[in-house]
Amino acid sequence: MAFNLENTLVIGISATALFDLSEADKLFTKEYIKNADNAIEIYRDYMLKNENVPLHEGIGFPLIKALLDLNRYQKNGDTPLVEVVIMSRNSPDTGVRVLNTIRKLKLNITRSAFTAGESSADYLDAFDVDLFLTTNESDAQKVIDNRVCASAILSTPPSYKCDIPEGQVRIAFDGDAVLFDESSELVYKENGIEAFHENEDKSQNIPMNEGPFASFLKKLAKLQERLPMSMELSPVRIAIVTARNSPSDLRVIKTLRHWGVYVDEAFFLGGIEKSKILKSFKAHIFFDDQDVHLESSSLVVPSGKVLYPSTSKLQIK
Repeated sequence: MAFNLENTLVIGISATALFDLSEADKLFTKEYIKNADNAIEIYRDYMLKNENVPLHEGIGFPLIKALLDLNRYQKNGDTPLVEVVIMSRNSPDTGVRVLNTIRKLKLNITRSAFTAGESSADYLDAFDVDLFLTTNESDAQKVIDNRVCASAILSTPPSYKCDIPEGQVRIAFDGDAVLFDESSELVYKENGIEAFHENEDKSQNIPMNEGPFASFLKKLAKLQERLPMSMELSPVRIAIVTARNSPSDLRVIKTLRHWGVYVDEAFFLGGIEKSKILKSFKAHIFFDDQDVHLESSSLVVPSGKVLYPSTSKLQIK
């Protein structure tokens, strides 16, 4: 039976982002260096031997669990509010450990793709994925370059104390080159902060063009609309955390209004450290394009790096 997922938020996540597979990955890398021909067989034997040993939670686990928990608001006969698809470079045989862990933890994940070393990014469109979370940079770059959906790289995190209010999903976004396109960021890079502020103030009534995460934000807005409570009381809380400040702030607010998107909180920091705000907001995840911000934010909340398209002028250091 075919499902219409037009109003369902679909998250694709790699097995290495959902669970901690670092031990298995280290084994494969170690053996590959010694003898590439034997590495796959040694890795396969290890995964089969441990397929009934549950995996520990990975960096993306709290977000995925919180999103799936929103399906408790699903009306009878309606499509799910959230669907999650496991995308893995494991073979179906070595992927059994991942599937066993999903069942052990009673996660309502029913769709999966095991591609035996091939890029799972090639199958995102077939699964109608809105956001792809991965630990593989080449996969994320392919998704961004082909404009398939939003995508971010999650790196191995420190230990987080998850004190997010029960029943909520809290997601934070940077603005330029993430929610919005890179044109304003290029004005800043090429002409400086004064030209940037002048341009944004002059253009405050002209909505910014959509960036790589705009469609995902709009899909989150659809999800909010399907929930039985008002926007103000929604368990899905969205924050914008940007280095912008006055007079470039109004264009952000007016653009979101033009898109018909409700954002709970917005922080225009003007150079203040983002990590302090994110720690207070208690984000499940924060999306940013710049390493300078991600290095500090990743110490306090799970963070995803949004890559520039390969043809972007921002790729030039």
